[in-house]
Amino acid sequence: MTTVPFVPLGRSGLKVSVLCLGCMNFGESTSEVDSLEILRQAHESGVTFWDTANVYGAGRSEEILGKAFQTFGFRDDIVLATKVNGTMGPGPNDRGLSRRHLRHAVEQSLRRLQTNTIDLYQMHRYDPTVPLDETLETLDTLVQEGKIRYYGTSTFASWQMADASWRANVNHWVPPVCEQAPYNLLDRRIENDRAGFLAQAGWGLIAWSPLAGGQLTGKYGKVAPDNLPKGARIERQAMWRQRTNRSAAEVALTFAELAREHGLAPAVAAVAWVRQRPLVTAPIIGPRTLEQFRELLPAATVNLPESLLTALDDLVPPGTAVADFLNNAGWQIGHLPGLDDDRGGTA
Repeated sequence: MTTVPFVPLGRSGLKVSVLCLGCMNFGESTSEVDSLEILRQAHESGVTFWDTANVYGAGRSEEILGKAFQTFGFRDDIVLATKVNGTMGPGPNDRGLSRRHLRHAVEQSLRRLQTNTIDLYQMHRYDPTVPLDETLETLDTLVQEGKIRYYGTSTFASWQMADASWRANVNHWVPPVCEQAPYNLLDRRIENDRAGFLAQAGWGLIAWSPLAGGQLTGKYGKVAPDNLPKGARIERQAMWRQRTNRSAAEVALTFAELAREHGLAPAVAAVAWVRQRPLVTAPIIGPRTLEQFRELLPAATVNLPESLLTALDDLVPPGTAVADFLNNAGWQIGHLPGLDDDRGGTA
């Protein structure tokens, strides 16, 4: 069985497994029974860093994690991360990062998760409608009260992260410790200015979508608007169709060939590539099935050879992108072509 190493989350004192189990599918495309079995085997395998959000399945993902803690009794072994900002009700205060919503949302998450504290509470997106001081002061209070232990950001711009760090420090509040951001071979833009801030501040980096929404498995083939894999996210959701295009599909196929030439399963190589990036604490794997979890587990220890790393830099140069995984960040200007508006040109 793969021995999963542990690393610090940035400069914090928190140690996490080098793979993070993403629980977005639980309660939706993955049944409760199957989700519980994945969680049980993740714990058994040493993948004890788990990430969810209150909006996943309108709370169902958190509820399933709570049931796992009560059923299996391993809450103390898990570094539990969840997120807040998304819409959780019809009212104007049922979303965002206001003091009112944060207070209500954390209590609801604790109830669903059947726990007394959340290890890592993440701002799911930046909220321009709320003064950042209000948000950070509230998070600091939640730490003091023991409802959360650490907090971080998700898909923030570099200036937004820097602003949060500065405000926390000058006000003597507990500062953020990490950022969760999209990072995969098809979108390497984080290697530009956001990487500089993360390195300077000593934040951890949790990478979401290391498989580029499944594209880097090589299973999608040469995707086209009239030929989408049935049941895949790019068929069901416009947001995911905007995260691929014909050029990205060609790159993904080339990547899969290169991985196989080096004796590696493409999915394992894609996750291992992200895990080996200097700033990354842990890539998030989001299995829909137990088989997918087992297939990805070797990525915790596989190190890609220099020949493959060089070939991948040639395929997608550092800091560049052929697909747009910032299409719902809320702060980017413009976008790369997506499948719905792609006309076959280069991205």
